[in-house]
Amino acid sequence: MTGPTAVPHILDLVQVQSLVQVWRLKSDRVVFTNGVFDILHNGHVTYLQQAAALGHRLVVGLNSDASVKRLGKGGERPLNNQDDRARVLSALRCVDAVVIFDQDTPLELIQAIGPDVLVKGGDWAPDRIVGADYVKKYGGQVHSLPLVEGLSTTALVQKIRGK
Repeated sequence: MTGPTAVPHILDLVQVQSLVQVWRLKSDRVVFTNGVFDILHNGHVTYLQQAAALGHRLVVGLNSDASVKRLGKGGERPLNNQDDRARVLSALRCVDAVVIFDQDTPLELIQAIGPDVLVKGGDWAPDRIVGADYVKKYGGQVHSLPLVEGLSTTALVQKIRGK
């Protein structure tokens, strides 16, 4: 996003790499997570706050609309487009940067950023987290945070539809 509607926390890859370098000069610990974040709910917010608490700066990799379609979340997903999802995420106080990625996994983004801490939700076992091996090789940490029971976008969509 550029121009008068640009949001400072929504960055492209080059911008987020530059920002991470500045943070590193300040000895800030960079945390990275990623996801779809289609309909933001309390489970997402709790998870993002817990992730942010593991360091000084939180970077969120956001799946592009095209990558969400390829994930097989259903033909109607995402319900909110990537720009809207990025804008909502960037408004959270605990999120320092949002970068949209179009690949099927965030591995390239993780390699480009080199986070000190890699985080995913509890539905991901630490050994299945994309990029975990890469982050561990240079001494980074990998965490799988517990999910908030009963809260998911899929469950929320089903509730809205009366299922």
